Amino acid sequence: PKDAVKALKKKFSKNCNHKEIRLTLSLLDMCMQNCGPRFQSLVVKKDFCKDKLVKLLNPRYNLPIDMQEKILTFIMTWARGFQGMVDVSEVKEVYLELLKKGVEFPSSDTSRGGRETSSQLSMKSSPSSANPAKRSLLPLPTGPTLLLTPEQIGKLYSELDMAKMNVRVMSSILKENVPGSENPDDMNLLQKLYKTCRMMQERIMELLVTVENEDVIVELIQVNEDLNNVLLGHER
Repeated sequence: PKDAVKALKKKFSKNCNHKEIRLTLSLLDMCMQNCGPRFQSLVVKKDFCKDKLVKLLNPRYNLPIDMQEKILTFIMTWARGFQGMVDVSEVKEVYLELLKKGVEFPSSDTSRGGRETSSQLSMKSSPSSANPAKRSLLPLPTGPTLLLTPEQIGKLYSELDMAKMNVRVMSSILKENVPGSENPDDMNLLQKLYKTCRMMQERIMELLVTVENEDVIVELIQVNEDLNNVLLGHER
């Protein structure tokens, strides 16, 4: 694994040949899917994912959009982990740094390793009983960072649970309705959920820049990814 990763680093290092980079990215993708934790654990280190891959996003390399998105998808997918077998703390840090800089990641449900939120839904709430959660996430601080009290964290988690519920209901409606023959009640609820989820996502992105609690940040990132998936499904 060390020799393989060393060879990949060499191919990515200061390389402006787009064809070589594209082929090396494809090779890296295949290796990450088929090799074991010994190889994967080396790739998700900062000296590879940040110092080699993310550097390729620099405008001087002028990479095509699809290649830039492939790199961002790698970072986003790896940050989710490998069923506990690989330490992904360093790539998670890289992912969070990019989020805070305002980098827009591709929707995770389009990536090969992405999860589909709708597949996790076991039971749909009826339109008459489901109420979209109101926008009530914690106010932004006046300073650059926000240190949450245990009470505030509890409140935030409760509101994020409501966001997850909205995502589940919205996913189910999207899954069960065929474009052109939608249930009117479902569609009315869907529009309300869309507006609510969009506002929640904007608030989460604001909180990601200011909150310092690592556990809260991880939860915010996860809910943000779920919101991304369902909002993209609605737009499609």
